[in-house]
Amino acid sequence: MKRTATAVWNGNIKEGQGQISTESAVLNKTSYSVASRFENGVLKYNGQPSTNPEELMAAAHAGCFTMKLNLLLSTAGFNPTTLETQCSVTLDPKIVAITQSALKLKARVPGITPERFNEITQDAKVNCPVSKAYQNNMEITLEAELLA
Repeated sequence: MKRTATAVWNGNIKEGQGQISTESAVLNKTSYSVASRFENGVLKYNGQPSTNPEELMAAAHAGCFTMKLNLLLSTAGFNPTTLETQCSVTLDPKIVAITQSALKLKARVPGITPERFNEITQDAKVNCPVSKAYQNNMEITLEAELLA
């Protein structure tokens, strides 16, 4: 199985801008720029919504981890009612490297013990396909909260 995305950049690095499109067209010529990547809080370019590679990596990791966790919980006989994962990917501008992907989970899983919840969430953290792609390249952390 392969998935495809295309990036096009026009102009120089400082004043230019790029567009990202995905095979599914969920992203269709979505803008990205130096400002949207390196300046905190800047997610617009020329007044248009703009993204960056780290935001896309965070979305991929949050989505993949949540799906893997749901699969593991269901396979173990639990029926989660809510799994909400936030992911923050850190780009260190001093070394121009992505250094961390931090997952933060809030979950409602009736009938699970805190110990079993922790065991399954750690399994999902290590074994979701995006975590596997990121491991050995950056620190991956997980903060998991089991809600009543």
